Amino acid sequence: MNIPIIMLFVVLAVCFIIRMPVSFSMLAASITYYLLAAPDKVGQVFTVITGNMFSNYTMLAAPLFIFMANVLNEGEVTDKLFSFCNGLLGRLKGGTAQVNVFISLIFSGMTGSAIADASGIGLMEIEQMKKEGYDPEFSCAITAASATIGPIFPPSIPMVIYAMLSGASVGKLFMGGMVPGVLLAVLLMIYVAYISHKRNYPAGVVMTLRQFGKATIIAFPALFTVVLLLGGIYTGVCTPTEAGAIASAYALLISLLIYRTLGLKKLVGIVRKSAANTATLALLCGTSMLFSYIISLEQVPAAVATVVTGITDNKYIFLFVVNIVFLLLGCVLDVSTIQLVFVPMVLPLVKAFGIDLVHFGVVICLNMMIGLSTPPFGMLLFIVSGLGKTKIVGVIREILPMVLIMIGLLFLVTYVPDIILFIPNTFM
Repeated sequence: MNIPIIMLFVVLAVCFIIRMPVSFSMLAASITYYLLAAPDKVGQVFTVITGNMFSNYTMLAAPLFIFMANVLNEGEVTDKLFSFCNGLLGRLKGGTAQVNVFISLIFSGMTGSAIADASGIGLMEIEQMKKEGYDPEFSCAITAASATIGPIFPPSIPMVIYAMLSGASVGKLFMGGMVPGVLLAVLLMIYVAYISHKRNYPAGVVMTLRQFGKATIIAFPALFTVVLLLGGIYTGVCTPTEAGAIASAYALLISLLIYRTLGLKKLVGIVRKSAANTATLALLCGTSMLFSYIISLEQVPAAVATVVTGITDNKYIFLFVVNIVFLLLGCVLDVSTIQLVFVPMVLPLVKAFGIDLVHFGVVICLNMMIGLSTPPFGMLLFIVSGLGKTKIVGVIREILPMVLIMIGLLFLVTYVPDIILFIPNTFM
């Protein structure tokens, strides 16, 4: 019996139970392992962590996307986008709810974060919907569901982390997420249309052609951020990291010079917030790579692979089981724990079954985003219920049909890989 590896998982489980942050949980578990297995090599802990925090080129994209998201949020760019989307979809039945979904698709193309989406524009969307007569619970639920689009449609911080863990191309992952992201938005908008007619929700803001033209002109510099970011990646002009740097600089310039919504005080706050977020992410990635190093050293993935392949050699059954397990994990664990602890364990199996790493990456990211909205511990549920001052039980009741829609899409892209792979295979 391998006591050190057993204690690794015991300490990790205890840390999760007492709600210790994921990075410190993995660090505590790893140190425990080294103290038992090789006390003279405890110093390797910090060598592995710092090596992965500061030497991984792929991870350079993450702080750039974080900075860009914070600039866009604090620079009030979302207000301009919201007005544009209102003019585009406001005439529809349930127009404001439709805008809620559509702006998430646009805004996600700038931030790549479900939390940033829900926190940044969530309050504005919820308050507007409540003002127009929507049920508060539904307002919160559609805000949470639409926010899951963010990390699916590029850019995506979870996909950047997955690329670091798997070695898959960040550019291909971004391209692979485009169609599922659009499909998710379309399906949610269809559901909104159904509910709006059933409950007689009102149409949104109706703009004249002149008003819409003005809103479009004002929003154009913000919308061009998406073109600049994605166009740079998809044309091959620059790498995702370089595109993140260019888009971040552009977002800063339009906030300072065009919209003039950023002052020195706000900018200092953005830099501090971005630095803190980046440090948190870097520590997460560093400790996760240490944890992955240990489980690889102890051949845990190989043992798991042996057990799984002994049960089935069918990759479709394997994908079904993985989806079910990760959906269940998403009900009780946060995204970072699932991605950094459990994904490395299944990656050897993914390779053994000959599953495309880009396909699997998009599938698993979608799976984890569904977890953000899945009861009982979905983080987005708590965020939107807090923003809307609404009981979480009502939000859960309203979001369950949307979760089923998302799960349906998950299994569709799981078993029809071309939905994900068509664009990256065509253009890269």
